[in-house]
Amino acid sequence: MAAMKMSTAVSLSLLLWLSIDLQTIPVSEAARILAVETIAGKSHWSFLSSVIRSLTDAGHTVTVFTPFPDGNRENYTEVDTSRDFPIKLNLDVIQAIQMFGEPFPLINNIATIARFYCDAINGNRELADVLASGARGRYDLLLIEPLGVDCVSHMADALGIPMIYTIPSPMITFIERQFTGHLSNPSSVPHMFANHAVPGTFVQRFTNAAMLTHSLVKTKYDQIVMRFTDPRPYDLAPTVSPSIIFQNSHYATESSRPLTPNVVYVGGIHLKPAKTIPKDILDFIEDSPHGVILFTLGSTMKVSSLPEHIEKALKEALADVPQRVLWKYEGEMKDKPKNVMTKKWFPQREILLHPKVKLFISHGGMSGVYEAVDAGVPVLGIPVFYDQPRNIEHLVLAGMAISMDLLSTSKEKLSNAISKLINDETYAKNAKIASIRFKDRPMTPQQSVVYWTEYVIRHKGAPHLKSHALNLTWYQYLLLDVMFVVLTFVFLVTFLVYKVLKCIRKLVFKNEKVKSN
Repeated sequence: MAAMKMSTAVSLSLLLWLSIDLQTIPVSEAARILAVETIAGKSHWSFLSSVIRSLTDAGHTVTVFTPFPDGNRENYTEVDTSRDFPIKLNLDVIQAIQMFGEPFPLINNIATIARFYCDAINGNRELADVLASGARGRYDLLLIEPLGVDCVSHMADALGIPMIYTIPSPMITFIERQFTGHLSNPSSVPHMFANHAVPGTFVQRFTNAAMLTHSLVKTKYDQIVMRFTDPRPYDLAPTVSPSIIFQNSHYATESSRPLTPNVVYVGGIHLKPAKTIPKDILDFIEDSPHGVILFTLGSTMKVSSLPEHIEKALKEALADVPQRVLWKYEGEMKDKPKNVMTKKWFPQREILLHPKVKLFISHGGMSGVYEAVDAGVPVLGIPVFYDQPRNIEHLVLAGMAISMDLLSTSKEKLSNAISKLINDETYAKNAKIASIRFKDRPMTPQQSVVYWTEYVIRHKGAPHLKSHALNLTWYQYLLLDVMFVVLTFVFLVTFLVYKVLKCIRKLVFKNEKVKSN
């Protein structure tokens, strides 16, 4: 009986303790979030808008400055910024390759591109009004996509609120230190513009290190030039570091690498439940006894701008396959093969999920990469610029893709690659394995976004998640000051030992000379 009373007392004490403890756990209320899209790229907006959708669905209120207005809805208000900068759609493929295809010219152009976007977004009058002194207390959080040169962090400082970055690509390696305090080792982590997934050879490690060094120096130089020789009406000096970074990456498509605690992978957050495929497209797919191939170069590239000999090679190679082909193409195609359907737009996600899809021919944009991985479909990658070569190489590393150079494309190369990807079951098997890994998560990307956003607000910016390396200068981070002191000490000790030995030698020589006399 005494034992029962003691057990009951313990249970009551435990329940009382739990009730008191649970009352001390802060419950997140609806937060007021300011979001800003800084780049007029459709894939960039697709990522940020998906993050925003997760937050509004969770009951938070978001005001967003965007060049891609969708229309206001509950808890969601838009400010149209499309008039401030042109939207990058239907670019000429060859011009894009010439301007951005090679990593070193692309690195050299980043400052010019960033300056353009900095001026565009910071020149917006409505945003300037929001950042006025009276705006403090109006918002709880700033959600923004960073640029190659920091011209956005001053917004969080002006509003006195924590900031979250959204990066719709892999980590931007050359400004990773500025974001996280950490600098990736080029011996094991590929540069964002690298054409390899893992720097495995000496040449790859050498070029990777050269690209990182060049981009770090060039970015720092550009920041100094913009700050002192070309003053802007806004602060270019980093004032606030991000509390959290939502990055469009996942371990299924990104080689393992060190991460700081505030980097959260939410790759595939844009994926939505599949909708119904339009009847004409669905009939075309289901009436194909050998399956179908989907071919698209994304929303930015204008496929009809391809050189005639490359388009001819593509047509001839695709005309010979037993599969039917869905080809995203602007306008009317001359000499279109009989097995090809062309449209300006295809429901890419829904098509890739159809069981009759055998292959996805893609440029390697992150949105399409995750749609292919989620569906478990092999990929023939034809990357054009930016992070696309690296994205495709990660799929090659996973054994579910083959990569080809667009400018050296020929009918024979295309035919061989398509045949290998479709007829060799290894590629389809590896694509299914990648799909299983991609879906195996403790929580969905949407849940991760909501949890970590609320975590940042609950913990007043969560400064404990930030690396202490952010407080170090570049030479302190690289331990150059420590190495200087150590080398100085070694030099002094060596010098003193040398002097002592020299004195001893002189004394010994002098004594021997005295004895000999």
